[in-house]
Amino acid sequence: MKPNRVVIGVGSNIRAEENIGLAKAEIESAHELVKASSFLKTEPVGFNDQDKFTNGALLIHTEMDLGELKSWLNNLESKLGRVKTDNKNGPRTIDLDILVWNGEVVDNDVTERDFVKKSVKELLPDLKIGI
Repeated sequence: MKPNRVVIGVGSNIRAEENIGLAKAEIESAHELVKASSFLKTEPVGFNDQDKFTNGALLIHTEMDLGELKSWLNNLESKLGRVKTDNKNGPRTIDLDILVWNGEVVDNDVTERDFVKKSVKELLPDLKIGI
């Protein structure tokens, strides 16, 4: 069976370098890390009274299906100290989102946020986005 090809969005604004490094290491230990995008400092969206975010993306190959990977990433966020609050745009230790699943964009942020689209295009330059 061919592995699933997935782009995971990675972001943090609490000890970003440390937490992104830990997340990347955990992802790499359980999945094949194909490539990482550049990581950029970005302004917060939706709630401005917080530090800038560091955002980028990882291209992986995984044997997990979509539901398994989503659950695995949620568990990893919790392990790295993410606390989900009512303010979904608030500060966080780590944010891990499945952006592209086997060549299909599955997260609206890819079309709505330029920095997300840029990370995805860096990893998958031939991917058609928002046509």
